[in-house]
Amino acid sequence: MDISRPVFFVTVFDETVMSEVPMSKSPATYRPETRLVHSGTLRSQFGETSEALFLTQGYVYNSAEECEARFKGEDPGFIYSRYSNPTISMFERRMIELEGAEAARSAATGMAAVTTAILAPLKTGDHVVASRALFGSCLYVIQDLLPRYGIETTLVDGLDLDQWQRALRPNTKTFFLESPTNPTLDVLDIPGIAEIAHKGGARLVVDNVFATPIWQSPLALGADVVVYSATKHIDGQGRCLGGIILSSEAFVAEHLHNFMRQTGPSISPFNAWVLLKGLETLAVRVRAQTDTAASVAEVLAGHPKISRLIYPGRADHPQAALVKKQMRGGSTLVGFEVKGGKAAAFRVLNELKLAKISNNLGDAKSLVTHPATTTHQRLKPEDRAALGISEGFIRFSAGLEHADDLIEDLTAALEKA
Repeated sequence: MDISRPVFFVTVFDETVMSEVPMSKSPATYRPETRLVHSGTLRSQFGETSEALFLTQGYVYNSAEECEARFKGEDPGFIYSRYSNPTISMFERRMIELEGAEAARSAATGMAAVTTAILAPLKTGDHVVASRALFGSCLYVIQDLLPRYGIETTLVDGLDLDQWQRALRPNTKTFFLESPTNPTLDVLDIPGIAEIAHKGGARLVVDNVFATPIWQSPLALGADVVVYSATKHIDGQGRCLGGIILSSEAFVAEHLHNFMRQTGPSISPFNAWVLLKGLETLAVRVRAQTDTAASVAEVLAGHPKISRLIYPGRADHPQAALVKKQMRGGSTLVGFEVKGGKAAAFRVLNELKLAKISNNLGDAKSLVTHPATTTHQRLKPEDRAALGISEGFIRFSAGLEHADDLIEDLTAALEKA
């Protein structure tokens, strides 16, 4: 039995009642928008249009012998929803075909996916190299959690390939990075870093949340594992939490399957169903949000109250050439620094009428975050400054409102800074 992809059927009265919906061509030959609507769909004997939601904890067997065979992996099918469920399998299969991966495992949250992808393959004495520019919870995993288990870690300037090279040790097993980074939107050289990792016998894990699978494909760029907080753009409407890890069948079978089966960082079938339906509109939403973010960036770039603006779709982005090389589009996020520090930034945030203050992103509603006091507040001030996270820095996540309304809202608020 291929544990990277549970066989898609259940049995009722000795009849197979659930089957994979055939596609007229190989999924890989369809464009992303088509895969996001059709890939991985299973259909029961009822012929439902929408994917079915299987809210069940466990499954029943026709005999003790069948149960034994199922647990041995000799009889295909589902055993327990902590690690296999028809709805969850549909979500994973759709993401596999979108990302161009061989296998996937979904998790309860984005951080459950990140932690599992990094921790599951490691043991005491191993070494991890990570970019210093990370989401605060990811930094906790690298700096605080892994060392508790005797796993050594090194943080580097992710933009400097020489630092990645110098950090390599004989016991280095994993490189980890975000690109674009949270919250300053730096773009790291994924192919270059992957090459260094592979020459040193390490794997590269990439958090692709800010790029989304619409604008960047880390596996095609040389990464070994890609992780998402599906809570963000994949849901995209503020409803539920979820995460997913995508990689090779070998990585999932050797490192993830048993770890997740036994430790249980599992997603609920309901959340998987919500995310599965969110995927149907992902491309439409991300393109619209990216267009809006670009329009916002264009206006704010010349605003007298802003000292710095960063947007991966602009020619003045510090890694503009790399953006063109490894990304298919810009970003749904804009970073900008308000003159006057924290007090001025807070005045802007408090004056906004449309964009809502939140530490989330990728939502249908535009959201604004003050990273220095939220997502990165646990860092020392000097460490935040080194990353470009000043007291006046604001992260703006474009929603689905009209771009002109958002621009008017932002510019009006900036007048109060």
